[in-house]
Amino acid sequence: MMKKSLLPWGVMALLLLVLAGAAGLGTPPATLYTSDAVAPAHRFRGVSWVAGDSITVEQLAQLKKHHVSWIAQTPFGWQKAYNEPEITISRGNRVYWGERDKGLIHTTQLAKQLGLKTLLKPHIWLMDRNSGKWLGDIEMQTEEEWQQWFANYSAFILHFARLAEAQNIEALCIGTELYLPAVRREQDWRNLIREIRKVYKGQLTYAANWYKEYEEIRFWDALDFIGIQAYFPLTDKSEPSLAELTDGWQLHQAAIARLQAKYKKPVVFTEIGYKSTPDAAIEPWKWPGRDWQQVPLSEQTQANAYEAMFRQFWQQPWFGGTFIWKWYPQLRENRRDHLDFTPQNKPAAEVMARWYGEANEKGR
Repeated sequence: MMKKSLLPWGVMALLLLVLAGAAGLGTPPATLYTSDAVAPAHRFRGVSWVAGDSITVEQLAQLKKHHVSWIAQTPFGWQKAYNEPEITISRGNRVYWGERDKGLIHTTQLAKQLGLKTLLKPHIWLMDRNSGKWLGDIEMQTEEEWQQWFANYSAFILHFARLAEAQNIEALCIGTELYLPAVRREQDWRNLIREIRKVYKGQLTYAANWYKEYEEIRFWDALDFIGIQAYFPLTDKSEPSLAELTDGWQLHQAAIARLQAKYKKPVVFTEIGYKSTPDAAIEPWKWPGRDWQQVPLSEQTQANAYEAMFRQFWQQPWFGGTFIWKWYPQLRENRRDHLDFTPQNKPAAEVMARWYGEANEKGR
């Protein structure tokens, strides 16, 4: 519990701002949480927006019908290999328009017209697909290479921090699923966070992988909320019942609650989603395989997985919300897209809209 203050809150807040400025810590974020309790209306009711080669306000307006209040936009930094420090921001016309600065800015501006807020969530893309390595395996061989990697990564993130500040983007994710750099290089991340605070005033988070990473990171105290890529396995069977899925959350929820109690920060699922397949909750992080044409549909499994998640977390006072993976500007009417993670045109979208709508109503 927080100790009762002898000073009025307004006086304390002003004093803290002055002290932060004097200490050279940069400007505190304008929407910094003042406690670990989150009012329902202030939760992230989000989706991960899929970038394309164009966007219209009508496409974004579909989100309002589902009571969505936030979108996550994902530009990329390109890293050749897991053990090479070079990172480049743009690959020209080889990336979608919506992932380039102009597309990010235009999407943000259209979203603001509709009252939608943005989490800017840059990712690293490993270009070497033959090594069997992924983002969490990024590891340099020498201290000099680590310093080069962090210098390049800092330039990458600070580019988007400045863009976010210029466009009044409300939240920025400083990294996603970078397990080894995140857990082994704590001070480098704290240094980076200080540099970001100097140029960006919004909320900051990091999106940690559900497996080990979110529990092992030690710089949560320097951020505004804890971000988890919440692809937790919930069952070992296909087409589980709602009760079985709810039970599958118990151990995971207890671990998340322990972490939250340690850092006193809201927890946000910076990504969570399920495929429309019978096995969607066994290994939720997996995409449909090459045999997708033989995979049966199970929209009910997807809907039940959404319902179980919302029931377990949406009433927790420390829970900050969700970004559902994922939402297309225009859904293609083909079977492969229908099998994948999007809830669009499926019962899961109705589940999401109901829970998001209830949170919205409580804030009125």
